[in-house]
Amino acid sequence: MTDTIKIIGERIRAYRRQAGMSQEALAEKAGLHATYIGQLERGEKNATIETVEKVASALGLPMEKLFVNLGGADGGADRVAAECYNLISARSPKAQGVLLQIIRDLAELSD
Repeated sequence: MTDTIKIIGERIRAYRRQAGMSQEALAEKAGLHATYIGQLERGEKNATIETVEKVASALGLPMEKLFVNLGGADGGADRVAAECYNLISARSPKAQGVLLQIIRDLAELSD
């Protein structure tokens, strides 16, 4: 599958975990099968926009949260920034603050 499908699957998993939901709970709330949720999270299935909308709604997210910063697939700096975004965005606000401070500290060291 493409990087985009895998990234969206990783985001679904991260937001589901942040919400404290099991795959089964998310599936029930979205009106989908738990096996399908697992396949989406692993990037094995290419979801329709309608399915992504159901999942996002079940997670209490605007659908665009799953699609933001998907560019940069060329492997360059944009790709690195997008990967950083993916790692940080689904963490709790407290963890995001800690990670931001670490990045700031590292940036100061490299100046």
